[in-house]
Amino acid sequence: MFYVAEDHEEGSHAPRRSHPPLGPRMRIAFSEDGKLSESPQFEYRPQQQRMAELVGAALDGNQALVCEAATGVGKSLAYLVPAVTFALEQRRKAIICTHTINLQEQLISKDIPIVKQIVGPFHAEILKGRGNYLCPTRLKRALNESGDLFSTSEASELKLLLDWVAETEDGTLSDLDFSPSARVWSLVCSEPHACTPRRCPPGSRCWYQDTRRRMEAADVIVLNHTLFFTLLASADETGTDDCNFLFPRDFVILDEAHTIENVAARAFGLHISESNLKFELGRLHNPKTRKGFFQLVGDKDGVREVLQTLEVVDTFFRAAEASCKFNNVGREFRVREAGLVEDSLSLPLQRLAQRALKAGDAAHKEGTKLELHDLAKRLTSIRVGLKAFLDQENEDHVHWVERTGMDHRTISFHTAPVDVAPRLRQIFFASHKACIFTSATLGVGHDEELNYFRNRVGAEDANAACIESPFDFKRQMKLYLLKKMPQPSDPGYLDQLEHWITHFIDLSSGRAFVLFTSYSQMTSLADKLEAHCNQRGWRLLVQGRGMPRHQMLAEFKNDTHSVLCGTDSFWTGVDVPGESLSNVIITRLPFAVPDHPLTASRIEHLEEQGLNPFTEYSVPEAILKLRQGVGRLIRTATDKGICAILDNRILTKPYGRAFLSSLPECPTEVL
Repeated sequence: MFYVAEDHEEGSHAPRRSHPPLGPRMRIAFSEDGKLSESPQFEYRPQQQRMAELVGAALDGNQALVCEAATGVGKSLAYLVPAVTFALEQRRKAIICTHTINLQEQLISKDIPIVKQIVGPFHAEILKGRGNYLCPTRLKRALNESGDLFSTSEASELKLLLDWVAETEDGTLSDLDFSPSARVWSLVCSEPHACTPRRCPPGSRCWYQDTRRRMEAADVIVLNHTLFFTLLASADETGTDDCNFLFPRDFVILDEAHTIENVAARAFGLHISESNLKFELGRLHNPKTRKGFFQLVGDKDGVREVLQTLEVVDTFFRAAEASCKFNNVGREFRVREAGLVEDSLSLPLQRLAQRALKAGDAAHKEGTKLELHDLAKRLTSIRVGLKAFLDQENEDHVHWVERTGMDHRTISFHTAPVDVAPRLRQIFFASHKACIFTSATLGVGHDEELNYFRNRVGAEDANAACIESPFDFKRQMKLYLLKKMPQPSDPGYLDQLEHWITHFIDLSSGRAFVLFTSYSQMTSLADKLEAHCNQRGWRLLVQGRGMPRHQMLAEFKNDTHSVLCGTDSFWTGVDVPGESLSNVIITRLPFAVPDHPLTASRIEHLEEQGLNPFTEYSVPEAILKLRQGVGRLIRTATDKGICAILDNRILTKPYGRAFLSSLPECPTEVL
């Protein structure tokens, strides 16, 4: 029995009357003859039942829960059913955060409809970042002023967008059948300064404002981790001052929580790029097209200042690049002291921001005034960030410079907190808020208390649970290990790697993921592997050859005997049930190379505390990554397959035991 209120009014935040404890009700609901058993798709799983009970109890008690739920537990329903029940009964909004788009789509299209059959009707919405939505008010202004703002090709894009607006249902970029230029989209997408409830009232066909109004009424909101942290930092986005997380009295469930430390580090950091600064200046005046807002308002002195500032930008970033001792292949350079380069940019940016403000004040049209004032605000924000970076104002942050682009000549500045635990502790765990952190992989080795993960995210005082998979790995999976294998620096390593990869893909008749830790190793082997696969009539898909990741996955699933070679992004968040994936080959244990400044600074931080960073950080992180990679293999109770680890350190090094103990118990053969 769920006791969900029948007189539920969407959008009300008034507390409800008390209900019987949720945990025990979830235990009954997920039992063999409980409410869920009425569905023909339901399969009783004691692991799912236990998780649903734990989630229900945590929500009831306004507590934090960290829960590892292995593949096959059915964690989505195990948290959705108690979360929705709690949201409806207590008139509290459920915020569900995921890392991948795939999981968001699964929740909205598959899992939430099932929950509606069980719990009854409720209002669920998926939220994207506001920059994904087109604002008709801004589009109309852009069309009216296109002669001074846009080139001929950009103006033709505006007309295509106008046609699309008449037929689109959700008004977001993902619904577009062409890719507008960044400049055009930046002037028509939803932005806080121009797209407001007053300027885009109901009936204006503004998809972002319509979505925002629906958010206020929704019982369940699904969004990604990055957007969650963006909204958390922006009261403007939520429009409320008395928030719990994003809304009054809301509670949050973070799925795929193993990614939270790195997502939070990026969200709490600073990011300033040469290309973005030039982009913002180009909105005031684009030297190539001679279009922009200064043209629109006839400010010739403003145009001249933009041209002068662009020259300073080039000089400044070339000087910054020269100050960084990049090695031949390195993309990042750590900046350990303040004053990397003389700040020749702040003064021109300050002058230009003041010029844009003045031009905005003098503008006849409200829309033009808003756009110029917003550009002034953006330039000021870049100037403040630039000063913070050069002066190293955030002492607990690591600072670094990156170079990107085809010729490695585009420079960007970045900072990130070395340790996010204090900030996350304050947000999630310090004041008795209901929040659930869950993932298939949070533990390392015999870490049933999930201590490693909890310490990294400030959840030391949260309740923890580790729920094992219901899959029969002893029947479904076989593990192969190598007794002898040269190290990558040894002569003949690549020959041996090729030998063993071809040996194991022959064993499974293709149908394999080959997961690399080194992009260069993968590309140097790809041609040889391709010849081997061609002889057998198998298709070889290699990451980095121009095909997008989602398309590679689709091709792999459709071509049963194909082989896919991938690096970092294929170790995690990829779901290929069935025989198409019957073999996962791990070429090396996935230790992070400590050359990224953030990784290096985390290692130094542990050393400063007198800890061994290899055992306290490098090994646990590699174990989590290995578990993710191996976890690609068995996705359902009927899947069968093999996994081969082509790195003999798992047998020869003392830490190898920790890696082995973290893997599913299954038949193992050492070759």
